[in-house]
Amino acid sequence: MNLTLQDVAWHDAVGRVIETLDQSNFWTGLVRLLGRYVPVDNWVVLVYSAGKPQVLAESPGEDGGMDSLFQDYLKGLYLLDPFYIANRESPKSGLFRLQDVAPECFEQTDYYQRYFRLNIVTDEVHINVQLDNERTLSLSLGSQCRFSLEQTALLGLVQPWVAALMRQRLIFEREPREAPELTPNWQSRLEAATEQLSTPLTAREMEVGLLLLSGCSNKEIARKLAISAETVKVHRKHMYSKLGIKSQSELFSLFLQAQE
Repeated sequence: MNLTLQDVAWHDAVGRVIETLDQSNFWTGLVRLLGRYVPVDNWVVLVYSAGKPQVLAESPGEDGGMDSLFQDYLKGLYLLDPFYIANRESPKSGLFRLQDVAPECFEQTDYYQRYFRLNIVTDEVHINVQLDNERTLSLSLGSQCRFSLEQTALLGLVQPWVAALMRQRLIFEREPREAPELTPNWQSRLEAATEQLSTPLTAREMEVGLLLLSGCSNKEIARKLAISAETVKVHRKHMYSKLGIKSQSELFSLFLQAQE
């Protein structure tokens, strides 16, 4: 077997990262290692569960502090995150690309225009490690440019190494003092944000609303909920009428109000 200098450099770098498994700079070192081969502009390590994602580490904001937009994500925007949605629908380990999980109309959503392209910028990939039936450890890598096929192929090649390191690192992470906050009850918060609705929204209307905001087309919503596209249109019409709105942008504004 012939080893190249690049092979030797990779194994040496991995060895150095392994030595920091019990240190606070582990995640930064791991991302810097990946950044030698695939440019990364921002990153965050999360534990996905049935409730609010738990943040283990993240890249600092431009001023060195916590990113205010990311705080909005944790308040409730994560409910519209295609990676979060895909994980809750089918939790599993592996490498996931934005193009694999994003709904058909994702780039037309207010979530994309007002959060994703400002915070993540252009593209995102996740390396996921399923911990149990409820929890998934996820390393999110964001880039100002589209990840090329070669870059995602390389990440796929090293994913087993990275996943093993991620799982071992979890031994040294502090357990949260409190249980993860449950997913916000959007219906009750939305009703509070819109004062008193004459007719409450139904659970199905809420499901349709969240899927619309996440970028799903009528056909995608129909497939996910096992109903017809025409029924989706009826639910959307009833929801808009009850809320007194006429567009998804207005619905998104109400969604933001409901998270405050």
